[in-house]
Amino acid sequence: MQSNYLIATDIGLRIDSVSDILEAIGQCYGKSGLLLTEEDVTREFFELQNGLAGELFQKCTNYQLPLALVVKDLSVYSPRIAELAFEHRNHRLIRFFDDIILAKTWLQNSTKL
Repeated sequence: MQSNYLIATDIGLRIDSVSDILEAIGQCYGKSGLLLTEEDVTREFFELQNGLAGELFQKCTNYQLPLALVVKDLSVYSPRIAELAFEHRNHRLIRFFDDIILAKTWLQNSTKL
């Protein structure tokens, strides 16, 4: 079965600013989810005070777009990132993963709901 979610790396999609978030949402039109790796976002994404992560999460929630964010090692970022990942461990639309296969499996399954 072919996946219907967008893998940002496959199309060169990056999130470096709020305008990139809007572009990403537009690219996801007709898709059932978005997979981002930590290489697909600016390092500042993980500095929560700038609001970039919050803006992405809000847009995904507003548009009911499942988002899988693959971060190999949360400990290299601020402790707040680990807290955020923990808070989203059972979120219906937004999840953090340390493994891309798990992220893809979740996206595939979340689109069947």
